[in-house]
Amino acid sequence: MSYKWIALSNTTLGVLMSALDGSIVIISLPAIFRGIGLDPLAPGNIGYLLWMILGYLLVQAVLVVTLGRLGDMFGRVKMYNLGFVVFSAASIALSFDPFHAGAGALWLIGWRIVQAVGGSMLTANSAAILTDAFPARQRGMALGVNQITALAGQFLGLVVGGLLAEIDWRAVFWVSVPFGLLGTIWSIRSLREVGTPQRAKIDWGGNVTFAAGTALVLAGITYGIQPYGGAATGWGNPWVLGGIGAGVLLLLLFGVIETRIAAPMFQLTLFRIRAFAAGNIAALLTSVARGGMQFMLIIWLQGIWLPLHGYDYERTPLWAGIHLLPLTVGFLIAGPVSGYLSDRFGARPLATGGLLLVAAAFLGLLALPVDFSYPAFAALLVLSGIGQGMFAAPNTSAIMSSVPTEQRGVASGMRATFQNSGTSLSIGVFFSLMIAGLATSLPQTLTGGLQAHGVPAPVADGVAQLPPVSTLFAAFLGSNPVGHLLGPDVLSGLAPADRTALTGGEFFPRLVSGPFHHGLVVVFTAAAAMAVVAAIASASRGARQLHPLEEAKENR
Repeated sequence: MSYKWIALSNTTLGVLMSALDGSIVIISLPAIFRGIGLDPLAPGNIGYLLWMILGYLLVQAVLVVTLGRLGDMFGRVKMYNLGFVVFSAASIALSFDPFHAGAGALWLIGWRIVQAVGGSMLTANSAAILTDAFPARQRGMALGVNQITALAGQFLGLVVGGLLAEIDWRAVFWVSVPFGLLGTIWSIRSLREVGTPQRAKIDWGGNVTFAAGTALVLAGITYGIQPYGGAATGWGNPWVLGGIGAGVLLLLLFGVIETRIAAPMFQLTLFRIRAFAAGNIAALLTSVARGGMQFMLIIWLQGIWLPLHGYDYERTPLWAGIHLLPLTVGFLIAGPVSGYLSDRFGARPLATGGLLLVAAAFLGLLALPVDFSYPAFAALLVLSGIGQGMFAAPNTSAIMSSVPTEQRGVASGMRATFQNSGTSLSIGVFFSLMIAGLATSLPQTLTGGLQAHGVPAPVADGVAQLPPVSTLFAAFLGSNPVGHLLGPDVLSGLAPADRTALTGGEFFPRLVSGPFHHGLVVVFTAAAAMAVVAAIASASRGARQLHPLEEAKENR
């Protein structure tokens, strides 16, 4: 088999495994918390929930540029192989969590962070390895397969997580072990360095300021969704504002450092290349919109639609993943085809058209009622998947082809940073928008609904004043929190019919459907606007696909 096909198949396995583990935990959180004996909605435990999601995404956003740069310096294949080793070791440790409750959650969070380091090594160097291995005329196809696999892995993780959580929560982590070991042996035996490592001093100042600044900004934005004082969100919290402010200052310092040293980790000069700059701006905005859609669809299905259609709460993670399969189908239809077509016709028309389809899908989802007809919902998911597939492959190919050979590792890391940062940002941005939407109408709806079933007015008012983030996370986890919020003393004093109605499968979904839809309008309107702005950025990338030096090499 030709080396380029070996490189494609191995790197595709690597990015699939990394992306799969980025989302597999999201859908499995209810089973994981039950397995370690921790109530995620109890006061003080929401932080565990957030870091179970955030830790992996944050590390991938922070480290991919550094690891891509190290790949340029010491060998992309070496860094990639090390990524498989670290990822596999962390997967084994995750599957043998020896603790319970908070200690068990901290074990999982810590090893998820280690796992993300290995995943970052894989994603930071895979695109550069492929760009080295394939000629320009086939590069779009190869990067398209690789990128679509990564994006499809994010949504396949939802299905796989739902299936494995039905068996055992530890199986969510077991699944990575055999693939990690296979990939480790295979990559060490089959991959070779095609590019020439460019030895240089490590940019410690840039590495430290970028990592600290990015971490502070993303963590601050994420903690902004937690209540502070009497406010529904934490955007008035001095620690949140101070963390974001300090992070911004560190990133400004990072920019100054990078312009004054000989071998910077972040090649700011690459942004002078129009195709590189426009492609990354479009990728960031699309990633934010895609992340917001992923979280909102999970809440919509697990918290509202599936319970209303008779699914038990314990089974909603599995069925939410199954009902989201049309999105993955759209990816798989459009991705490889658009990568091939971009090699012949250029990235701009396909990427820009794909983003316009994504915006249209968001507007279509806005028009659906909360209790929608599934065929219409599935059709919009397919449309969104096709649009994202049309964008992802050509955009990645255009970014990677626009830079000189010796900077492909850092360019791959920069591209991955924008994409991963977008997913992390989406948590803070869209959850904040949703919480703001819920805060305007949920208290009145909750008070009226509880009183209608015999709950005393003071108790109903007290429950209604609880932070809406708890309700949002309950829906996100596919949980009915009414019994938890009222407690056994209140429930025991109610009539049997009212008690049954309050703790049944329909009361909570119907109660939150109105406020949720109000928030959904805000969220999907913002996501559609982001997709349109991303399309404008994509259209401005220019017609040139190859860096002039690489174009000269191809024409020899």
